Amino acid sequence: MGIESMSDKELASMIEMICSSKVEEFRMIGYEYVTSDDIWDCVSSKYEKQGIPSLHKLVNDILSLKATSFMNYMTISAYKGSPFD
Repeated sequence: MGIESMSDKELASMIEMICSSKVEEFRMIGYEYVTSDDIWDCVSSKYEKQGIPSLHKLVNDILSLKATSFMNYMTISAYKGSPFD
């Protein structure tokens, strides 16, 4: 199943589930306050210019996100004045 054949609701549900999995991983290594939205904001920030990629790339980008990359994103966001909602 590709992104094209999924409804917006199905895609959002799948992204939420995968991001939640990454949140649990980060919490196990001590990042207690990470949310699914934080993960998605970090990963999706690189899609701003080219749009949402294929489903397998999207899943890979979420699951392969490293804590250091995530923290770099959060630090840059803080410097830019983005809220940490």
